Amino acid sequence: MICFPNAKINIGLRILEKMPDGYHHIETVFCPVGLTDVLEFLEDSSLNNGTCMLKTTGLSVSVPSEKNLVAKAYDLMNRKKSLPGIRVHLHKIIPMGAGLGGGSSDAAFMLKSLNEVYQLGLSREEMANIAAKIGSDCPFFLRNAPVFASGKGERFREINAGLGGLYLVMVLPGIHVSTVEAYASVRPKKPEKSLYDLIKLPLHSWKENIINDFEMTIFNKHPELGKIKEELYKLGAVYASMSGSGSAVYGLFSDPPQSMGHIEKYLCWKGKLE
Repeated sequence: MICFPNAKINIGLRILEKMPDGYHHIETVFCPVGLTDVLEFLEDSSLNNGTCMLKTTGLSVSVPSEKNLVAKAYDLMNRKKSLPGIRVHLHKIIPMGAGLGGGSSDAAFMLKSLNEVYQLGLSREEMANIAAKIGSDCPFFLRNAPVFASGKGERFREINAGLGGLYLVMVLPGIHVSTVEAYASVRPKKPEKSLYDLIKLPLHSWKENIINDFEMTIFNKHPELGKIKEELYKLGAVYASMSGSGSAVYGLFSDPPQSMGHIEKYLCWKGKLE
């Protein structure tokens, strides 16, 4: 079985309050994008049942294989439904610490693939409950369509953000931003208007109304990220933002930019949104 776990971007991200359990209540819009990892697994009869042997290639992964979210997804599914031993190959293309949800996507696609291949019969709700134990944005990748997310990022409301046909330029500057560190630096505040309402505004007004609360502190620590955002606007982006807690910065364009300006020196991903 081979699949292609995709990345996501955040359109707006508001930190509303810190909850008693230590997590934060947020508002954001998740949107899937076409940058993908490659995930493949094969059953191996020489392995004991409940065994997942994971190999990673591509971009460096900072955690040992047994703590990778793909292995965690397999382990949680194995507790629910006994699984045969498998060998997994994960080729990483989505960078870690970029705010693109690559690890959560890998785990979600592992859940979906196991459910399909072994005909486990788990509903999307049952898989979402498992995914929530892996990461707060992991359940999103089971849906993989634009949603307004609240709570820890696991409560969804369907939206029509009007993104179809827009051209995306995503800049990957190679800076790793710790999500824990990013949350520690922000001050929660409830906005006057919910992002659920703001996302319905015309696209040309998003620049003045839709913000990412992480940008102020992350841009202070990594000024080049702020400069990338400014350059995207100079190139004609209708809206530009950092995704999640960074470090990826993206721009939405009505038409492909004719030049990449100063961001040409960075690794970029370009494509249309559906």
